[in-house]
Amino acid sequence: MNPPGRLTELDWLRVAAFGLLILYHVGMFYVPWDWHVKSPQPVPALQPWMLMSSPWRLCLLFVVSGAGMGLALQGGSAASGAGARSKRLLLPLLLGVTLIVPPQAYLEVVEKLGHAGSYLGFLARYFAADHSFCRGGDCLILPTWNHLWFVAYLWLYTMLLLAVCRLRGVASLAHPGWQRLTTGSRLLWLPCLGLALVRQQLVLAFPSTHNLVWDWFNHGLYGSVFLLGAGLWGHADDRHGAWAAAQRLRWWALGGALLALVGMPTWMDALGGWDALPAWGQQAWLALGATRHWLPVVAALGFARQHLRHRDGPWRRTLTEAVFPFYIVHQTVIVVAGHHLARLGLLHQALEACTLVAVTLAVCAVAYLLARRVGWLRPWMGMPP
Repeated sequence: MNPPGRLTELDWLRVAAFGLLILYHVGMFYVPWDWHVKSPQPVPALQPWMLMSSPWRLCLLFVVSGAGMGLALQGGSAASGAGARSKRLLLPLLLGVTLIVPPQAYLEVVEKLGHAGSYLGFLARYFAADHSFCRGGDCLILPTWNHLWFVAYLWLYTMLLLAVCRLRGVASLAHPGWQRLTTGSRLLWLPCLGLALVRQQLVLAFPSTHNLVWDWFNHGLYGSVFLLGAGLWGHADDRHGAWAAAQRLRWWALGGALLALVGMPTWMDALGGWDALPAWGQQAWLALGATRHWLPVVAALGFARQHLRHRDGPWRRTLTEAVFPFYIVHQTVIVVAGHHLARLGLLHQALEACTLVAVTLAVCAVAYLLARRVGWLRPWMGMPP
C-alpha cells in the first residue's frame, strides 16, 4: 500500500523528469553545442527540441525535490534530518567524483586535446587536481562532479531549508502567505515576477558554471523553485491549495508554456537577435524568459495531480527506487558508449542513437539491480537501507 501522506504524482514526475534528462544528455552528444564528447556528425535539427526542455527540466526536478522535503519535514520523517539527508546525498556524490565521473573527464581530454596517455596515468593527474588540461584559456578543473552538480546543489538547499525550519519551526512551511500565492491565477504569474527579477539581475552577470561557489544565477533560480516546491506542494492534505490550483490552471499553464517555449525563439529571430534589441527590450526579454522556467512546471504538476494521483503499484515503487542510481551512472555510460560507438562507425546515425539509449538504460539497470542486492553498496548509490 502507498504510505500515508505520500504523493505518488511526485514520484511519477521525478521518474519522468530523470527519464527526460537521460534523453537530453544523449541529445547533447549529437547537437553542435559544446559537451564532454561529441559525435563526429552533429545534428542541428535536434536543437529546437532540446531548447524546448532545457529552460524548465531542472526547475521541475528542484520543485519536486523541494516538495518531497516539505512532506518529510511536516510528516516528522527521520529521513528529513541533516545527517540522514547528507548521507543520502553526499555518499553518492563522493562515489561519483571518485569512480563514476573520471571516465568522462578522461575521454573529454582525449577528444578535445588529443591526450594520448593511459587512463591510469590520467587518474593520477585527476586526483592531484592537475589543471593543465587547457584549450586556449579554458582549463578543465579536476577533480570534477560533471552531471552530479545537481546533487551538491540539492544538498545545499536542503541544509538551508532545514536550518530555516530549525530556527522558525516546521510550521513556517504552512504559513498563510503560501496560500495567497494560489489565489485565483496568482500561481501562474506571481512567482514569475520573482524569477524575472532573478533573471534581470543575475543571468548576464553570472553565466552558469555549476561550480557551487560562483554560480549565483543558478542559485537564485533553483534555490527559489526548491523553496516554492517545499512551501506550495509539500503538503499531503493540500490545505494550502497549490495542488488544486495547479490542477485547475493546468491548461492555462500549458498554453502559456508552449507560447513561451515555441514563440520566444521565433520572435527573437524576427527581431534580429539579442544585439538588435534596445536596453529596455533586453530587460523585458530577460523578464519574459521567467515564464519558460515556471509555467511548464505548473502544467506538469497540474496534469500529474489530474492523472497520476493514487497511481501506485510495483512499477511505481521500483522506478522510484531506481531513479537515483540511474541518474548517478547514466552520463558516464552515454559518454563512454557514445565515444566508442561513433568511432566504430558501424551503424546509421539514427540506429546508433537508439543503440546509445538502449545501452545506457541497460547498464543503468544492471547498476541498480546490483546496488539493490548488495547491502553495503545501497547508500553509495543513494538508496535507503
